Amino acid sequence: MKAVIPVAGVGSKLRPHTHTQPKSLVPVADNTILGHIIEKLKSAGIRDFVFIIGYMGEKVERYVRQKYPDIQAEFVVQEPREGLGHALWIARDTFRSEDNILIMLGDTIVDVDLEAILQAPYSVLGVKKVNKPSLFGVTEIGSDDFIVKLVEKPMIPKSNFALVGLYKIMHPQKLAESLEYIIQEDIRTQNEYHLTDALMHMIRNGEKMVTWSVDNWFDCGRKESLLEANATLLGRPQFRTRKDYSQFPNTIIIPPVSIGENCTISSSIIGPNVAIGDNTIITSSVLSNSIIGTYSELLNAVMRNSIIGSDSSFKGLSHSLNIGDSTEINFGQ
Repeated sequence: MKAVIPVAGVGSKLRPHTHTQPKSLVPVADNTILGHIIEKLKSAGIRDFVFIIGYMGEKVERYVRQKYPDIQAEFVVQEPREGLGHALWIARDTFRSEDNILIMLGDTIVDVDLEAILQAPYSVLGVKKVNKPSLFGVTEIGSDDFIVKLVEKPMIPKSNFALVGLYKIMHPQKLAESLEYIIQEDIRTQNEYHLTDALMHMIRNGEKMVTWSVDNWFDCGRKESLLEANATLLGRPQFRTRKDYSQFPNTIIIPPVSIGENCTISSSIIGPNVAIGDNTIITSSVLSNSIIGTYSELLNAVMRNSIIGSDSSFKGLSHSLNIGDSTEINFGQ
């Protein structure tokens, strides 16, 4: 099976991190967002990939070729960027002759049994119940459990099952034809060509599709969801095991944490839910629920719910105090 991964987005909600790198390469746990996606697909036996690139696409291509030389990777440039449907339309010739394909968005991490999805006899759309379905593409299910309607960001949702960016398509040729249809007929939603409209065209023409509920879904295009994904991924057994951190003097490590290669940490408290990139220096700091990039330096930092990019430097205040009885000091929240 071939996997198609659109990674052309700018990632404006993750700025300033996406000023210097595409959002798919933002670090989370012990990898990048895109790295977690590729690893999951590889574990399901997929080795053939198409990456739809755009914003800083050369960095994505370099990352994939250097870190994953064992996969067959093809790169297609989306320019201009006019929605997910437009991205897949540009790449249609890379997959239209396949028996079936898997589409996974490059800024989304999901926990799901991929092997079971790949064995399903119908096209499968990953879904998750959400509190605000009007913010997402929404599915409506018929009495026979097949999808009868797909709507992108409906004003009055008739379902709370949101599309999570995972699609197994049984007939890629029909998808290519439906993508060509919405482009030729200029069918747009919120001024973009959406995959949901192409999938709805397939359903109208007889394609049977079913939903598949995912266990966890993290749309990593926002700081809050990225930190949530980081904490969840760090909760896996390999990160909860206590290791020998004696190389970090006067330091307390509270699992789960992920600490990269060649880090120097001293006189600090690290964890829980902290991911630190390679070659980072941390001194006299307290960190929790945070992501720290590679080649960064923190001194006298007290951080929680924070994301620090690579090659960054932060030096906080160091206090020497002589405080008497019945005193309250508040340096702010």
